[in-house]
Amino acid sequence: MNPDPSVAYTSPTLDLLGAVPPPASSTDAGVPWHYGDPHAEQRRLSAGVAAVDLSHRGVLQVTGPDRLSWLHSLTSQSLEQLAAGTSTSALILSPHGHVEHELHLVDDGVTTWLGVESDARQTIYAYLDSMRFMLRVELNDVTDEYAVVWESLHDRHKSLPTWLTAPEYAGTGTTDSGTDRGGDASKYIDHRPSFLPGREVFVPRDTLLEYLAAQTQGGLAKLAGTWALEALRVAAGVPRVGADTDHRTLPHELGWIGPAVHLSKGCYRGQEAVARVHNMGRPPRRLVLLHLDGGAESLPTHGDVVIVNDRDIGWVGSSARHFELGPIATAIVKRSADTDQELVVRTESGELIAASAESVVTN
Repeated sequence: MNPDPSVAYTSPTLDLLGAVPPPASSTDAGVPWHYGDPHAEQRRLSAGVAAVDLSHRGVLQVTGPDRLSWLHSLTSQSLEQLAAGTSTSALILSPHGHVEHELHLVDDGVTTWLGVESDARQTIYAYLDSMRFMLRVELNDVTDEYAVVWESLHDRHKSLPTWLTAPEYAGTGTTDSGTDRGGDASKYIDHRPSFLPGREVFVPRDTLLEYLAAQTQGGLAKLAGTWALEALRVAAGVPRVGADTDHRTLPHELGWIGPAVHLSKGCYRGQEAVARVHNMGRPPRRLVLLHLDGGAESLPTHGDVVIVNDRDIGWVGSSARHFELGPIATAIVKRSADTDQELVVRTESGELIAASAESVVTN
């Protein structure tokens, strides 16, 4: 069972197959980082024949007849008409439109399931609980009862609640996100570096090992760690709160308009700032994918400085070693920066790593 959030969580999969835990600095503490061969694990994930234990993530449930209209009023996504079995993403924004949290939602017709980052679970619960007022909703933290499993499949599990990556990320289409005076969501990204089809399945925690053994078709022999999943996420330019955000992040900067922000819905916290940037200007920064010099001794870390012509233009979000692309990283750079030139990343230790940039957010 998942213990109190103040106590370190350790998944039972860490006792299997020579699993290696993540570094102490990782936000994915408690689940396997890899099982000895991260590149092979990436290949299996890409082929859709592996699963990743994400049982450290938080799971919340919202029930009651007002649950969808209530969540609709609090988040960036249009949720009032969310059909049973349908999943989507939503953001909780600050009053100034800055990204605070991302929610992975799926409604089963009775309950809305929310998958959240492990370190944000208590904060999100406290915020939602404070906003219930007299509405007919009930909020429960069921992390001790349900675990999250990632699979590189893009269809619903036949019997368990399932969140699917946005169509934009999966390469299967676009999210119906409406329009405003500034146009629709297509203005921000004209193509993606690659795709990340996948699903998160909410599995009863006491059947986690049984589920993984069945899904991997090899008695747990086809598991992959978070290293592999993160490498595929970074390669596809899919943002992650905390990893690719800071206290000033606007959804436009990371391509969340569309996948997680609906442009035609009514008021919610931060909506005025979202509309103002979309209709009257451009965000001050944008997401790029960095291809790093393979000769570097180490990968950059979150916050390392990106430089062009001796001028700081941004900072690194997430970095990874990809089985085909080599060392890569997301970076958030100034919109005015010329990223067609050769860039340099300066690490915290002072190492300089040459890099080239591939635009993700273009407008």
